[in-house]
Amino acid sequence: MEVKTLKVEANLGKSHILKGISIHAKEKEFVGIIGPNGSGKSTLLKCIYRTLQPSAGTIFLDDKDIKEFSMKESAKKMAVVSQHNNYNFDFTVSDIVLMGRSPHKRFMEKDNVKDYEIMEESLERVGMTDYAKRSFSSLSGGEKQRIILARALAQKAHCLILDEPTNHLDIKYQLQFMATVKKLGITVISAIHDLNIAALYCDKIYAIKDGEVVSFGTPKEVLTKELIKFLYEVDVKIIENEETGILNIIYKPFCLK
Repeated sequence: MEVKTLKVEANLGKSHILKGISIHAKEKEFVGIIGPNGSGKSTLLKCIYRTLQPSAGTIFLDDKDIKEFSMKESAKKMAVVSQHNNYNFDFTVSDIVLMGRSPHKRFMEKDNVKDYEIMEESLERVGMTDYAKRSFSSLSGGEKQRIILARALAQKAHCLILDEPTNHLDIKYQLQFMATVKKLGITVISAIHDLNIAALYCDKIYAIKDGEVVSFGTPKEVLTKELIKFLYEVDVKIIENEETGILNIIYKPFCLK
C-alpha cells in the first residue's frame, strides 16, 4: 500500500506544528521520520492514523483521500504501534492481541477459531507465546511494546505506523523488533529516535525540523554530519561499512565549560 501526505498542516492550540509536510511511502517501503523533540514527528503520524485532524492538506492511501474511508476501513489498512500503551482494565495478553481483530468483526461478533490462530501466530512472531495468559499490566515496558506489535500483526494491515517503537526496549529487543517489522514485507512509516537504527532498517528517511521537511532520501543521503548537526546541534563521526554500506554514527561528547 502507498501512503502520501500532501502539504499537511496541523495546529495544536495556538502552535503551528506542521507547516506543509509532504511525504511518500511506496508499497513495501520502510520510511523513517527523524528530527529533534518537538519537530512534529508524532503529530504527523497522528494525522496519518487519524487521531488528529490536519488543519490543511491531504492524506492518501493508494491515491484515495483518507477521508473517503470509514475509520473501520482505514483500520483494516493501517495498524499502529505508539509510544504509550496503558489500559484502565486488567486485560490478559491474549485479550490485548485479539483486539487487533476488531476491524474485521461485526458489532458484538465473538472471536472465532481463526482469530485465535492469528493471535497465537502473532505472539509467536514477537517471541511472547508463553505470555498469553499473563496480565498485560504485569509486564515491563519492553514486554508491553512487543505485545502491542503482536496486536498490530493480528490486524493483518497493509501498512504499519510506528511512533518511536523501540524506546522502552534493550538493544537485543530493539534489533529483534525492527527485524520482525522489516520482514513483514509491508509499508512501514516510523518515527525513529535512534539514528543508527534508522540507518540499519530504513529504505528512505525524511528529516523534519520545526514542522518542515528539511531533507529526504536514502540513509546515506540524509544522515550526514552536516544535517545531524543542523537537526540536533551535536557533532558526529560517520563510518560506512565497506562490505554492507551500512552507516555507523558515533556521537562526539560535549565539551562543557
